[in-house]
Amino acid sequence: MTRRLPAIDEMIGALISEPSISSADPRHDQGNLGVIHRLAEWAETLGFRVEIDPVNERKANLIATLGASRSNDIEGGLVLSGHTDTVPCNPELWSSDPFTATERDGRIYGLGSADMKSFLALILEAAAQFRIQDLQRPLVLLGTADEESSMSGARQLLAQNRQLGRQAVIGEPTGLKPIRMHKGVMMESIMVRGQAGHSSNPALGANAIVGMQAVMAEVLAFQQELKDLYRNPAFAVDYPTINLGAIHGGDNPNRICGACELLIDIRPLPGMDINTLHEALCQRLEGTLARDPRLHLEVKRLFEGLPAFETPAENHMTRSCETFSGQPAGAVAFGTEAPFLDQLGMQTIVMGPGFIDQAHQPDEYLPLEHIRPGIDLLSRLIERYCLNPDQ
Repeated sequence: MTRRLPAIDEMIGALISEPSISSADPRHDQGNLGVIHRLAEWAETLGFRVEIDPVNERKANLIATLGASRSNDIEGGLVLSGHTDTVPCNPELWSSDPFTATERDGRIYGLGSADMKSFLALILEAAAQFRIQDLQRPLVLLGTADEESSMSGARQLLAQNRQLGRQAVIGEPTGLKPIRMHKGVMMESIMVRGQAGHSSNPALGANAIVGMQAVMAEVLAFQQELKDLYRNPAFAVDYPTINLGAIHGGDNPNRICGACELLIDIRPLPGMDINTLHEALCQRLEGTLARDPRLHLEVKRLFEGLPAFETPAENHMTRSCETFSGQPAGAVAFGTEAPFLDQLGMQTIVMGPGFIDQAHQPDEYLPLEHIRPGIDLLSRLIERYCLNPDQ
């Protein structure tokens, strides 16, 4: 195919230069349409059929399809997926402008270089090697919104029951190692409400901090119980974890604290249902404050929660990615959009260039040495599932 794309480093640089921060804090939250329209323009030059699916007025998913337009062919298509947003950053802590791709020391520095705008450029570079008429099954480039906050883009695809393909690769930074399992993510608010009063007489109030002390002891006991019940040796931390992440209570030393809130993070293993786990937490804490009827407990989810994910080891996609990468499929603790693609019926693997250790921190970078192997790996997958799907 005649090349009509910018050079790969130019595409990576252009995507990094389009700010697309997503955040639960509206002060930092931005749209992703700049990234979406760049990708759409490049995809159209290669012959992709482009659909921009709005998530809200500032955000959208991109669904770009190359080849094999017959309706029955979608069942065998390959989906290469990446999120188009990034986390917020602190520019003053960076050695260079986070919104300018800077090459030094064999790396490309920039916000989203590893997590995960570069992967979207690699998809296009790999697709440019093939002729549309040779594709027996469609190739789908999927760019999603809000993965770093609410995962609203992937949730919308699931709500729409979008049938995109049979196999999928999500290009999160894994060092080009296939990942077939990850833990789930839950974030919960535990609020103890008491009664404020003057500190000179404890009987004048009900101290929410004292109540929270009992709650925290029960949460830690629940964590130990989960650790004793559930193990998976595929994970470096092979048990479900509960992190006491933040606590806020009271306003002055001479006032009895009237309210105290604890925020926790729970990382369940595959096979653990997040709804069941939430209910178990609520039941576990229900009687914690019974000694003082003036103390009241509220437990609520901070977001819908992300299920744990697992693709079977014997799955065809797992075996293909192991063969093409030369590495066994593994497990990670961080969450991805894989559970949503899995629920849409796709054999899903997480595998992309860069390392998660460089994500979400100053001077995020992509090793240059991952670019060519990453393109080659995607090309082999396209050939296997789009050109020769029946082999």
